[in-house]
Amino acid sequence: MIGQLIDGTAIAAKLRAEVAISATALRERGIAPTLAVVLVGDDPASAVYVKAKTKAAREANVDVRDHKLPATTSQAELMALVAQLNADPAVDGILVQLPLPDHIDERVVTTRIDPDKDVDGFHPVNAGRLATGLYGFVPCTPLGCLMLLKDQLGDLAGLDAVVIGRSNIVGKPMAQLLIKESCTVTVAHSRTKDLSSLVRRADIVVAAVGRPEMIKGDWIKPGATVIDVGINRPTPLADGSNGGLVGDVDFAGAMQVAGAVTPVPGGVGPMTIACLLRNTLVSAHRRARVSYDKDAM
Repeated sequence: MIGQLIDGTAIAAKLRAEVAISATALRERGIAPTLAVVLVGDDPASAVYVKAKTKAAREANVDVRDHKLPATTSQAELMALVAQLNADPAVDGILVQLPLPDHIDERVVTTRIDPDKDVDGFHPVNAGRLATGLYGFVPCTPLGCLMLLKDQLGDLAGLDAVVIGRSNIVGKPMAQLLIKESCTVTVAHSRTKDLSSLVRRADIVVAAVGRPEMIKGDWIKPGATVIDVGINRPTPLADGSNGGLVGDVDFAGAMQVAGAVTPVPGGVGPMTIACLLRNTLVSAHRRARVSYDKDAM
């Protein structure tokens, strides 16, 4: 059995196109969806991520306000900028790129962003809304994972799901989303005893533990759907190369057993950016009191 490849790049492109159409319709009503992006310091990976997000937003007809601050920016200065963006009626979404320099408390920054502009979905208010079944912004990566699962499987009700990873950004919200879809959900992690047995019974496996190829192919239940959130660079090979990016799942092994698997790269990553744009567009609709179909995007 050879599993099907879940093409996150193609599915994300479709979502971005839908965002662009809706953003254009808003602009025709005099409303310009606007995302404020804050980058503090010169971390190379963060700069790459911000560039990709900014490019995708502009291609989707979403305005971007870039705020690039030096690494020496104080927490008070960053808080002042966040307060300014919260109060700006033209800004629909605020994204403060993580990680921040060590002298800035990320948790404090997250809680200062207006929950209704928190398009990353990290604010405790939005976490509480998700946990209690209320509408709020969902973190982009788990939202993208859910969209991939529904595109592949349709109705998820009654399926047995294992989420490997318990972070506030992916693992916990992913579990909440799957519970909302009426899955039976187990949250596991690197210290779970007999993890392989839990994985072998799961119809859905979402791996977000941050360990290269930790989930072995022979752990996968035949026909299961595997979503690999991990992005890892293996230990350099003898020739000095890094062997390329790998996920948390042994991709080659999983493809021999699973019904469908996301690749790394090209699986979850593109969906994360597309869902950021989707959240920004939803915010623009809500703030302008214009109706929208949140389930269609």
